[in-house]
Amino acid sequence: MQYLVSVIDDTAGLATSDEMAAIDEFNDGLRAEGHWVFAGGLASPSAATVIDSRGEETLLTDGPFLESKEHLAGFWIMEAADLDVALKLAAEGSKACNRKVEVRPFL
Repeated sequence: MQYLVSVIDDTAGLATSDEMAAIDEFNDGLRAEGHWVFAGGLASPSAATVIDSRGEETLLTDGPFLESKEHLAGFWIMEAADLDVALKLAAEGSKACNRKVEVRPFL
């Protein structure tokens, strides 16, 4: 089963060089153990564009959809046998990136 592990950040800065090294090492372990599907870091919320095409016209709005002290800074998509394995991997990812993470299974 695949899981989305979202990295929650409450800082304005990027990961430090030590954090990036730990993330790279964690990613290498995911690949070696067959858990890697995809991962990516995201630009700050100020770089976002919200698109709403529900009406007759498409509306584009600069900036984040929600104003919040915390934001999505990146994510992993992991393959895991079950939720317990996904939670263990996510805890290791949280330690590597030094940030909170949220785990959600794909439907």
